Amino acid sequence: MKKSALLLTLLGFMCTLIYPQAFALVHPATQDFSQAEPGESFPGGSATVNKKRNTHSFSHSSANLEFSRKMNFSLGNALFKKIWVASPSSTLASDGLGPLFNAPSCQRCHIKDGRGHPPKANFPQDNAISMLMRLSIPPQTKRQRDALASGRVGVISEPTYGSQLQDLAVTGNLSEGKINITYEEKIIHLKGGEEVSLRHPTYTIANPNYGPLHPQTMMSVRVAPPMIGLGLLEAIAASDTLSLADPEDTNNDGISGKANEVWDFVKQRSSLGRFGWKAGQPNLPQQNADAFSGDLGIASPLFTSVTGDCSQAQVTCIEAPHGGTLQHDNVEISNEGMKLVNFYTRNLALQKRQKVNNPKVLAGKALFYQSGCVDCHQPSYTTSENADIEQAGQRIWPYTDLLLHNMGRGLADHRPEFMATGFEWRTPPLWGIGLTQTVNKHNFFLHDGRARGLLEAIIWHGGEAHKAQQKVVNMTPEERRLLVAFLESL
Repeated sequence: MKKSALLLTLLGFMCTLIYPQAFALVHPATQDFSQAEPGESFPGGSATVNKKRNTHSFSHSSANLEFSRKMNFSLGNALFKKIWVASPSSTLASDGLGPLFNAPSCQRCHIKDGRGHPPKANFPQDNAISMLMRLSIPPQTKRQRDALASGRVGVISEPTYGSQLQDLAVTGNLSEGKINITYEEKIIHLKGGEEVSLRHPTYTIANPNYGPLHPQTMMSVRVAPPMIGLGLLEAIAASDTLSLADPEDTNNDGISGKANEVWDFVKQRSSLGRFGWKAGQPNLPQQNADAFSGDLGIASPLFTSVTGDCSQAQVTCIEAPHGGTLQHDNVEISNEGMKLVNFYTRNLALQKRQKVNNPKVLAGKALFYQSGCVDCHQPSYTTSENADIEQAGQRIWPYTDLLLHNMGRGLADHRPEFMATGFEWRTPPLWGIGLTQTVNKHNFFLHDGRARGLLEAIIWHGGEAHKAQQKVVNMTPEERRLLVAFLESL
């Protein structure tokens, strides 16, 4: 284990001994499934909204948001939806897009603030607008190995195409290429005569416009995750997350969750990773600024490059006009603008759950807990009192431990990121998952949307989750329906 990661784990253990009350905010999984637990209907605590369930269900502000702060939410929403344009432009408040990019606005990927999806077909029949491909290579030089070892960088970018494939470009530039997907179906037999067909994706890059990629290029495809509850996840005390880590599996339960340790550019030190499919970002401001830079090519006070992810090999990109102005702190979105976006993304609310006392939902909950799913999908926390006022001191139900887990060869992308190996993924929160069809009109799940429903997503689980997956495989068909009914109630 990397020495600094070991120190993080030891810190969590020492805090447990010295300050046991610090970990009282991780609530143990219940053993009583006769009725819903107190507060379970409100996954976001008092920030939970009780609105009509429709395509706008992920776009409401925290219910406990003070009136005086609602304007900031609305302004942040406007920036999140804004369509950015190429420079130079007469609309100085909106120029600076690209030169290479994946989408012209945040909302184009996080559709209705919800979950992205894979394309229906390969380009030009369809385009992967809410899916992107990360790129990197193994370290080639001592300098690159030292950079990774220092913890200041998580990957070594592909030398020509950068850290991300940008499939769109402003006029005068070529896009980098298009994600091409082929699927191979494999039938899995379940107890009771049921079958599930899993589609195994293979990813390539069509029309690479800047020449061949490095022969050791590692590719990792991800769909945009839903935006709800991010401020509440940020408000979970780091010590609580570390208390759940067991990287050496000292209790021999087969679950060895570990924290990702990533670079915090403001604090200039390594911090607990929370956000992204591999927990590659420590907080929302850095997550958002990185998305503006990599996805839109928009420079911010944190990531100031006006050429985004362009490499030195992409000359027309480097030489293209940019939107940096004094009005915007010499970058393309100002510090004030980023504060509004951060406020907006912290306050996208969870919907109140329905049917928490429905007998089928309670039976499905019992199966979810007893199968061991909660060993990674930690049900409940109380957030830190030091968080922003809307997120502070809330009993929340995200169903995640925010830790990395080996999910087996089937889901492996074989691309490390900071402490995460090519087999590891952060446990995704499950809250709101039952509203995916309502908001986004699809049921594609997992990091690349390969699963076409919740049962498929479960059967894909391997590695540390193999034991729980096998319990689901060996359930009766009715038990599996109850399990899915519980998940759809979240």
